[in-house]
Amino acid sequence: MMFKILSINPGSTSTKVALYEDEREVFCTNIEHSTEELKGYGKVTEQLGFRLEAVRKELERQNTDLSELSAAVGRGGMFPPIHAGGYLVNENMKRLIYSEKVVDHASNLGALIAAAIAEPLGIPAYIYDAVSADEFCDHARVTGFPEYYRRNFCHVLNSKAMGRKYAKERGGDYKDYNLIVAHLGGGISISAHQKGRIIDSISDDGGPFSPERSGSVPLNFIVELCYSGKYTKEEVLRKIRGEGG
Repeated sequence: MMFKILSINPGSTSTKVALYEDEREVFCTNIEHSTEELKGYGKVTEQLGFRLEAVRKELERQNTDLSELSAAVGRGGMFPPIHAGGYLVNENMKRLIYSEKVVDHASNLGALIAAAIAEPLGIPAYIYDAVSADEFCDHARVTGFPEYYRRNFCHVLNSKAMGRKYAKERGGDYKDYNLIVAHLGGGISISAHQKGRIIDSISDDGGPFSPERSGSVPLNFIVELCYSGKYTKEEVLRKIRGEGG
């Protein structure tokens, strides 16, 4: 039996859509979203209808017969720390995405778009390699704030995919290598991979600035900005992630 799998990867400025028949790529498209298109939305979850419509139009353009799909899988989002890999999308996951308990991030749309397409078809929707997948070694968690321990926050999906690609090109297995992987997108994140696990990372707000991220800036400046009375919490967050860079 051949499996037809729809893959959806929402990023800060694009939504990538691909169709696979088992491991064979049928098509792969990158749908770009302009700043003008996105600036009218508040929280990322408000973009669901807009992005879902863009995905549906692309599937129509590709003459995709949705009735033949076996599953839909989206990029995993900003959940509490979980292991890397695949998870079934359920109502609890969707409620969590809409709650205030998760960071507002484009990756959260992966589960929502996959479910919106899969549920009417009666097929499963999954997420894979969530942004928040956390496999850190213990000493990587220590910070100068006793109230705060570090956790992973990087583009896990793409970083692990590139690790697997690198290993395959060299005739080996991802779990045989120790790698440093840099993801360059709307934000830049860098991760250290040890035998198939991401044991440390620099998040998109902790390293170099990028097209849409401020990158690491002195903490004293951020504190002054927050207490200046000029900006709301949401506006400061947008300066760091979305309107920075």
